[in-house]
Amino acid sequence: MKVPPLLLRAIIFTVVVVVAIFIGYSMLAGNKTLPVYGPKDLNPRLVDESVRKKQDHRIGAFTLTDQRGRTITEKDLQGKIYIADFFFTTCEGICLDMSRNMAQIQEEFADEESLMLLSHSVTPEIDSVPALMAYGEIHGADNDRWLLLTGERKHIYNLARKEYFAAKHDGDGGPNDMVHTENFVLVDKEKRIRGFYDGTNDKEVEQAIEDIKTLLKEYEDQ
Repeated sequence: MKVPPLLLRAIIFTVVVVVAIFIGYSMLAGNKTLPVYGPKDLNPRLVDESVRKKQDHRIGAFTLTDQRGRTITEKDLQGKIYIADFFFTTCEGICLDMSRNMAQIQEEFADEESLMLLSHSVTPEIDSVPALMAYGEIHGADNDRWLLLTGERKHIYNLARKEYFAAKHDGDGGPNDMVHTENFVLVDKEKRIRGFYDGTNDKEVEQAIEDIKTLLKEYEDQ
């Protein structure tokens, strides 16, 4: 059966348009990059006044202790991307959902050695090394990739407020202060913040997983 010339041209034109759209979409999707967040991009309630004018924000130096009793510093995250959160082992509320979702992220990237998870205790006076180890065992933490961290209280609270912008900036890290936040924070290899997510919200955790994939691809393409 002979196809009429006009119909043939219409079919060819349609195929060309569909292919062009597909190629264009693929190129745009392949070039997707995540934003880089600094103090000026965030709600002022999350940013301490001392760092609000900071232009090139990167996570600063820290010294903490993990569930194995190892000293962990920012140098141990060299060449890694990671998700950070803040929790405490006796929390019976949001922390359980957060830890469940951290475990989900760990499972999703089980073979990705360049991804780390950092959970900082906001009650370090209670969360000893053995307490962190026991908590990690309950939630299936890989001791090499999901670090449960304790340390000096004011240091941890300073990290939460002035480095990760994970909690309201008011507070002094003293005994009457309490950081209680559901935020997951995505950090790249240059120690820049690339995403914020509600760690209790399944859809936002799914978005975190997709953003981690995007960030990993960003480094693969460099």
